[in-house]
Amino acid sequence: MSREDSAIGAAPPALAPLIGREAELSALARALDAVERERSTRTVTLVGPPGIGKSRLVRELLERRRQGSAALRVTSGSTGDMASAYGVFTRLLRARFGLSDGMDKDAARAEVRSQVAHVMGDRKVGDVIYFLGQFIGLAFGDSPLTRAVQDDPAQADLIRRAVLKAFLEADAVHGPLCLIFEDLHAAHDDSLALLRYLIEYLTGPVLIVCAARPELLTRQEDWGKVGDRRHALLELTPLGEAAAAEMARALLAPCAPRGSDDVVITDIVDDARRAEPQSQPGVPSELVEAACSFANGNPALLEQMVRICHEQGVIEELSPDSAGGPRWRVHLGKLSTARLPMTVEDAVNVRLAALDHDGRQLLEQAATIGPVFWSGALFVLGRAGSQAPDLWGEEQSDKDLDRINAALRSLCDRGYLRKQSESSFAGSDEYVFVHAKEREALQKRMSAAAQRRYHHAIAEWLEQQVAVRASEELLAELATHRERIGDAVRAGLSLLDAGDVARGRYSNAKAAEYYARGLSLLGDAHVARRIDALHDYGDVLQLAGRIDDALAAFREMLTLAYRLDNRRKGGAAHNRIGRLYRDSGSLDEAGKHLTTALRLFEGARDERGIASTIDDIGKLHWLRGEYQEALKWLRDALARRERMGDRRSIALSLNNLGLALQDSGEFKQALNTFERSLAIRREISDLLGVVMSLNNLGMIAQDQRDHRHALELFEEALEVARQVGDRNRTALILTNIGGTLYRSGDPDEAVRVLQQAEELCDELGDRLGLAEARRALGKAYMLRGDLEKARDSISRAVDLFASVRSKVHLGIALRTLGEITAAGGWGSAHTKSARAYFARSVSIFEETGNELELARTFQAYARFLTTDRSFVANMAARREAVAMNEKAEAIFARLKVTSVRLEDEPTLPTGPPGQSVPTKSSVSASPGRSPAPEEPSSFPSPGRASTSS
Repeated sequence: MSREDSAIGAAPPALAPLIGREAELSALARALDAVERERSTRTVTLVGPPGIGKSRLVRELLERRRQGSAALRVTSGSTGDMASAYGVFTRLLRARFGLSDGMDKDAARAEVRSQVAHVMGDRKVGDVIYFLGQFIGLAFGDSPLTRAVQDDPAQADLIRRAVLKAFLEADAVHGPLCLIFEDLHAAHDDSLALLRYLIEYLTGPVLIVCAARPELLTRQEDWGKVGDRRHALLELTPLGEAAAAEMARALLAPCAPRGSDDVVITDIVDDARRAEPQSQPGVPSELVEAACSFANGNPALLEQMVRICHEQGVIEELSPDSAGGPRWRVHLGKLSTARLPMTVEDAVNVRLAALDHDGRQLLEQAATIGPVFWSGALFVLGRAGSQAPDLWGEEQSDKDLDRINAALRSLCDRGYLRKQSESSFAGSDEYVFVHAKEREALQKRMSAAAQRRYHHAIAEWLEQQVAVRASEELLAELATHRERIGDAVRAGLSLLDAGDVARGRYSNAKAAEYYARGLSLLGDAHVARRIDALHDYGDVLQLAGRIDDALAAFREMLTLAYRLDNRRKGGAAHNRIGRLYRDSGSLDEAGKHLTTALRLFEGARDERGIASTIDDIGKLHWLRGEYQEALKWLRDALARRERMGDRRSIALSLNNLGLALQDSGEFKQALNTFERSLAIRREISDLLGVVMSLNNLGMIAQDQRDHRHALELFEEALEVARQVGDRNRTALILTNIGGTLYRSGDPDEAVRVLQQAEELCDELGDRLGLAEARRALGKAYMLRGDLEKARDSISRAVDLFASVRSKVHLGIALRTLGEITAAGGWGSAHTKSARAYFARSVSIFEETGNELELARTFQAYARFLTTDRSFVANMAARREAVAMNEKAEAIFARLKVTSVRLEDEPTLPTGPPGQSVPTKSSVSASPGRSPAPEEPSSFPSPGRASTSS
């Protein structure tokens, strides 16, 4: 997307003063006052169409405050024209560290390290520069923390944004900051998500200014609500008639009065910069009316109209006055015959028609490169198809380069182009088109043969540039040019490389886009590369919750590995497929794939793959409720990982082992194991791991009915989750806090907290978390006697669980719905419905082989049959209830689990609606326990924090 608004500081101030924006300027000034006076963060978002004056408004604020706010440091970043996942932050941070175009990478690394050390002191500078380096394309050495998260993209992404937040807050301690983010309408979703996080959580004296077109509010409808009262959204509308005329007169102030050939020297240097200029009585009204009619209140189009009047000969440039100010002569006689535009499209055609042949050809070549282009590429395009001279001399090269640079300067002066402050390529200046429509019109005028010739030369030039290999957007640009000349395979390879770069920066959504396009273009070529790309593509799809698409990617990977007899890759594919089936509740199918994966890894002697799969099989037994078998496998995985010395993997194994110990009733061992895992995670600064370990310790306290201690642990986990900005885990912890509150007899407070969790999950699009929050809400509503709301909440939870194909959660939700329906006391109709819900729950757990949840449903179903008044005299129902209780007890005995521990909630109310009968009894276990994978790809039994290995 091209940038049609002027970049802050990238263009000279307009001749016209700022007119008609007093209210918006005051709002910006108030925000800056609050930053400086209260030392707190404020955000202002300016929204309006191109040319409406967003950038000019910010520049005016900063110019007026320059003397009074000498300590204010201003850094700006723009999305740029290729919209990489974090492009706006790349430009912002490069500007902050003063990294110049073509700077030696070692020198750049030294500069960043020095500045970060100054800002942060001794606080783990190595970790900070490692993550900041990912934004600016500089690789730094790893550390215990960075090594711990290398295989966990989701966790690394959250830690990276927490590091960025901490750096900005520390930087602001040295003086107030103004961070300007431009062109956000073109930003990638990853950039917007990171910026939302900063707007919401950043502290300290920082003014964040966002500028965007209205499309931003279409993409992010709640943008103005982010940050709540700390955020002001200002929508800039066209100038009114009076203000537009005043601006037109200011722009035309150098003109002579009505005598068409008379020349009047007008000193407008001071007037043009005065906040409220006086009217210029000598400006021809015909010109003012023509400009206002065309511009329709848009300041940039007013300026465009003045340029067109120059090009059409209506205005003639004269020599400057004695003070250096401009002098113009007006030829009113030409106004009626000049081709003045009536529309923006007409203005584009008039502007392009004013170009000579060389200027037009240069712009055509630039338009083929893209919205952003480089002088080096134009130099190569100029030589396309040429024969080398007998002797290649430097003089000819210098002459050609001087000619191109002179032409580019002229086009910048005339408003067609804008030179960027820095370039992606050393030794080559970077430019952008000021107006997207001019570039589009140029492209339409070129023949297909000329475009193909240009694209081929550009691709060859990009291929030689070292910077392309490390830039996802430049790799994507290279792919575009290759695709347009019909080289689909090489285009596909470039896109896969772009996907790898994006995934390495934890930009999972962007990586998925690149992988999808790259695999499509690659076809059947380069099978080995395709296998690796399919694994990574499936990984980012799974992280995004696109389970069916991820499964398809892993299945194709498996097929290709089988054809090549690559057992290691085949084992990886089976492992990932097995995890997907396990997470969706298809435990038998998961077991087949995980067992096959283990066999293949053993054949390939892949120790890491063996340990990971053994851990996955242990978790599978845990989900089945086969705790002794789970403990055997999980201990084996832990021992193998301890021999390999991978501390992060050791902590993961300890976590999973603790879960199995907890559910098998070994609370003391589980507590010790979780605490060991927590200690390792604190040592390696694995903040997300800390959140999960605290959550699991809270679940132990909850199982032991120590609700006060459970709340303390959950609240500490909540604080850390908010610190790293992990909103998904924040929602999880809120759900578990709500569950603890209603278990401790405070359903009203539980409802309040669970509504926060529900709202957050809904905003995040986390359907599984939303379903779990609504299921917990159903319980809380029921315990306070609001059965209508209880049934509505749990019914919507059932629908969500079904939609995400989570059979375990669906079975538990149906059991809860049966209990709520049974508690309704609504006559014979509820009896039939409750029985149907219980029966469906039984069927799901029998199908998936989850004996523990099956036993719990048998208990709840039996209780319904023995307590509901409809079955008081029904001996067949009573016999059925006895049989179900016997089956449940047999399962509990076989699994060595006591039903009393597993059933630790207040009983559900019975009787008519509105009547609550809270007592202690045994009802369904683990309500409100939202799945909390330490990697989003894993959804274990509700409420527990498991992992993917």
